[in-house]
Amino acid sequence: MIQHPAVTLRPRTDADYDALYALAAELETWEQRSPLRPAAMTRKGWEARVAEYDADPNGNLSFVVDVDGEAVGTVSLFDIDGFTATAEVGIALAAPARGRGIGSEAIRQIVEFGFVRANLRRLHLEVIASNAGAIRVYEKAGFVVEGRQREHAWVRGHYEDIVRMGLLRDEWRAALGDR
Repeated sequence: MIQHPAVTLRPRTDADYDALYALAAELETWEQRSPLRPAAMTRKGWEARVAEYDADPNGNLSFVVDVDGEAVGTVSLFDIDGFTATAEVGIALAAPARGRGIGSEAIRQIVEFGFVRANLRRLHLEVIASNAGAIRVYEKAGFVVEGRQREHAWVRGHYEDIVRMGLLRDEWRAALGDR
């Protein structure tokens, strides 16, 4: 029997800053986490960005992905639109947390939070086409491919497609009934 670690989503604390800064500054996986050009990030710059993000609590909801009391990443609902009841989903995990089912569980929890607690009716995300593992995780959570932006991302010397995926609350509820 495969044991999966207990994953919880919780607010960020001061004790998490070192781990979360290390993840944010990691250049190796930059393109999987950000559409922006890779750049060295200072701790001060990162903390300013976190403060700016936190200043808009209605447009952004961010949680620490916690495994056994340790911050291993973040998962967020951002660009929340109260009029259309939609939001974008984002996740970033530290290297040791990848490939262990932690991302799948964090996505499952943020989807449930978005639909049940935040009263959203649609969630969407973007992922580079070569990130097959992430696409599988999102499909497992119920997201479907809605389209692609061809050669939209510059990834290590070549252009890649961005895959747009979405999930409606009614689809999510229907899938829960099938389990």
